[in-house]
Amino acid sequence: MSGWLIRWVLYVLGLLLTAYLVPGFHLGILGAIVGSIVLGIVNAIIRPVVLLLTLPINIVTLGLFTLVINGLMLWLTSAVVKGFDIHGFGAAILAALVLSIISFFINLLIRD
Repeated sequence: MSGWLIRWVLYVLGLLLTAYLVPGFHLGILGAIVGSIVLGIVNAIIRPVVLLLTLPINIVTLGLFTLVINGLMLWLTSAVVKGFDIHGFGAAILAALVLSIISFFINLLIRD
């Protein structure tokens, strides 16, 4: 199995674990699969623009505003993907925090 496929499967499992841990974040297997693809596209296209536009706020908050942006990207994904449900912006930010921690450990395990 190639590295990107292993990484993608681990990210899908990470999304499922995040949904289990965070109240207000609900998804099934299909929602996690489609959601991970859509979230990847959203993070590749929309997130860089939002990061650039919010750069002054990000500098003032020493990068902590990035967590809010990640929550916004998750919330946007939930608006697009059926079966990927986030109830409230607080749940989106908490899910972004948990998912960031899980992604950190996935990146430690799998190096390119």
